[in-house]
Amino acid sequence: MGVRMTHRLRAVLMLLSCGFVAEATAQLPPGYPSRPVRFLVGFPPGGANDILARKIAQPLSENLGQSVVVENRAGANTAIASEVFVNAAPDGYTIMQVAPGHATNPAMMKLKFDPIKDFQFITVAAESQNLLVVHPTFPPKNVKELIAISKQRPGDINYGSSGIGTTVHLSAELFQYMTGVKWVHIPYKGAGPAMTEFLSGTFALYFGNVPSMIPYVRAGKFRPLAVTSLKRSTAAPDIPTVAESGVPGFEVTTWYGFAAQAKVPRAIVDKLNAEIVRVLNAPAMRDWLNLQGAIVIGNSPEQATAQVEREIAKWTKVIRAAGIKAQ
Repeated sequence: MGVRMTHRLRAVLMLLSCGFVAEATAQLPPGYPSRPVRFLVGFPPGGANDILARKIAQPLSENLGQSVVVENRAGANTAIASEVFVNAAPDGYTIMQVAPGHATNPAMMKLKFDPIKDFQFITVAAESQNLLVVHPTFPPKNVKELIAISKQRPGDINYGSSGIGTTVHLSAELFQYMTGVKWVHIPYKGAGPAMTEFLSGTFALYFGNVPSMIPYVRAGKFRPLAVTSLKRSTAAPDIPTVAESGVPGFEVTTWYGFAAQAKVPRAIVDKLNAEIVRVLNAPAMRDWLNLQGAIVIGNSPEQATAQVEREIAKWTKVIRAAGIKAQ
């Protein structure tokens, strides 16, 4: 009896071990990747998100031994690309670039996917910040003066943005939320039209991306007041942060991350995380990002997930308080 039980137990253990081996093999297919990997980007070619995706794709292709092809599916603040992404096969060959729109969309529009449950975040690759600038005809020289003047003139000061729900727009909304000032929003269809109107003095202030704002600042077209990150920008270290200028805790960053679908095996996610982080840590990549006013993050899947969850919670509160709806 004891011998039969021993043989039976051994057989059960062998079956279980075979199951574990099969599961492990299913998690990371031999030779993955064995064909090109697709990077879905929810913005048109030529913008910051597209440029970064292509900058990472080239060395990542070399690391993986397969082409990494960037595919642009612009529209609805990345929601269109996200729909394509969640409906693709969860095999590790379609990767989504995630950006702040991923965290703001849930509060502004009805989505056909769950921004957390349908995504398995690989890493937040990098972050950059916005720069609060004012037109030279607008008096304030710093954030405290801006707050004082704004409170003296509630509803009388205009700010522009590159569109509803962008970090340019939401930086201003968070500033109002945290300081109690009241401004009037003038949204434009992109940064180009907004800059044209700003240069002509149509509105008083703007929260633009640091690299795009610095040339205007150096030319004397706009006056810089503060950057929106908690730390000063490497591209403009002499400009203070909003937080150190009288609004403690104020932080807005434009972050660039990557995600796989929820059902992609964790071993594939770990491999992609390791290879993307290796690309990010290359000295040439770090130097390039610093020149763009961005910093390398390259965190773990768990850290990336927690960061996205925090962003969703923060922006949901601000968006609902401001009554913002997508157009």
